[in-house]
Amino acid sequence: MMNRESQIKALESFDGEFDVIIIGGGASGLGVAVDSSNRGYKTLLIEKFDFGKGTSSRSTKLVHGGVRYLQNGDIKLVLEALRERGYLIRNAPQLVKKQAFVIPVYRIWQKYFYGIGLFLYDFLAGKLGFGKTQLLGKRETISYLPNLKTDHLKGGILYYDGQFDDAGLAISLAKTAIHQGAFLLNYHELTDFVKENEKIVGIRFRDVLTGQEKLVRGKAVVNATGVFSDQIIQIDQPDTQPSIRPSQGVHLVFDASFLKSSTALMVPKTTDGRVLFAVPWMNSLVVGTTDLPIEATEEEPKATNKEIDFILENAANYLAKTPNKEDVKSIFVGLRPLAASGNGKRKTKEVSRSHKITQTESGLFNLLGGKWTTYRQMAEDLVDQVGWSMERKKRPCQTKNLKLWGYSTDHLFGEEALSRYGSDLDKIKHASDDASGNTNLIEGFELSKNQILWSIREEMAVTLEDVLARRSRCLFIDAKKSVLIAEKVTKIMAEEMGKDEDWMALQLSNFKSIAKNYQL
Repeated sequence: MMNRESQIKALESFDGEFDVIIIGGGASGLGVAVDSSNRGYKTLLIEKFDFGKGTSSRSTKLVHGGVRYLQNGDIKLVLEALRERGYLIRNAPQLVKKQAFVIPVYRIWQKYFYGIGLFLYDFLAGKLGFGKTQLLGKRETISYLPNLKTDHLKGGILYYDGQFDDAGLAISLAKTAIHQGAFLLNYHELTDFVKENEKIVGIRFRDVLTGQEKLVRGKAVVNATGVFSDQIIQIDQPDTQPSIRPSQGVHLVFDASFLKSSTALMVPKTTDGRVLFAVPWMNSLVVGTTDLPIEATEEEPKATNKEIDFILENAANYLAKTPNKEDVKSIFVGLRPLAASGNGKRKTKEVSRSHKITQTESGLFNLLGGKWTTYRQMAEDLVDQVGWSMERKKRPCQTKNLKLWGYSTDHLFGEEALSRYGSDLDKIKHASDDASGNTNLIEGFELSKNQILWSIREEMAVTLEDVLARRSRCLFIDAKKSVLIAEKVTKIMAEEMGKDEDWMALQLSNFKSIAKNYQL
């Protein structure tokens, strides 16, 4: 059972030493928890906020090999990502689906230039490919993208990649790890490392909600905190040079009518040289992303006016229905945890999305860089090293064929609104005896009372933001409408959790403050 109180009680009754302690509950940390527990290691994961709170819930919603990485000559990463993309759709079809993309071309040479690259993309994917690339004429291109600007259009290229619910996958990974015996705690913050003879032998941490201090011992401690990795490393080694070179990616969400298609638009080269996606997602359209190097990593990053204008201007070059600022329903910002290289002059769009593993003198393992698509391979590489350090051998990794929690071929992602629950869907529909328990609380959102109850009882949701941003995707789809529905959701949560009016007022205040970052 993925229930916060149950996990806390289980940890309190645990008498012994963990094999693996993981700091960070995003894609990489959750992936490590799944792999570690699957290999039989006693595993604990702590997360300062909620699972997937940061970058892992703010992606472009794509699992992909990375067409652009071919241009950079990073064949190894493309091969790895294409392979992992195939494993993902096989192991979590309720959360991942194939997605058709069209690249419009306005010069004949572009069709063959990009086409050759995409035929190579198909070849590299091999048996795990999602579909064959096709060269399209002008009429075919318009049939796939009816709201595309057609002046000087010569045709297009159709290819396939993947799409997913990032926050939904994070919860599925968490439930998979718990089912395998791991302990997972959200809203628990690292305060210090426990050391003996200058080697890490455990951690001190604090329950953010109650203030209770805790200490556990472990044979190996893993830092999987993404863009915040350097902050954790500096607790261990204060004088360490930065390991992460973060960049910021902004996405704007519009009504689906701006594209009028289930096929996504991909622009291979924008005015800043990077790609731009316009992707149908949950009855909306996600357009992005930017690539802005940043100095400070924030828990709630904010889009700059320059980034917003960049997306609007580039989208207007391709969409017949021009999106404006007043059309933006939500803005979400993610921070990419790019592993720092020796050449600090390279633009962030040129920095490899490959991951690397380092270890400090005191023994802290650091999982740096990477991308959602390759989370499983990242975890395999990390747990291989951890296993070798503990036992001088590697227990075999078995996650390539591990069906993730909720696995279902009856509820496929994209074919029904609540597919992300997979095999749990029928249980959710009976979470309460309320006759209206499965009725959406507001038109345009797939969010009911029963879903809210389930998120508290079985998905560790403890705040209003948890429910509206990650257990559902309301905040990402329409920020203003999320604020309108917030009070209803808070009342349901308060009744279920036994909270008073002061708690409700604080939740509403906190959520409205966060929601401002998602609105223009």
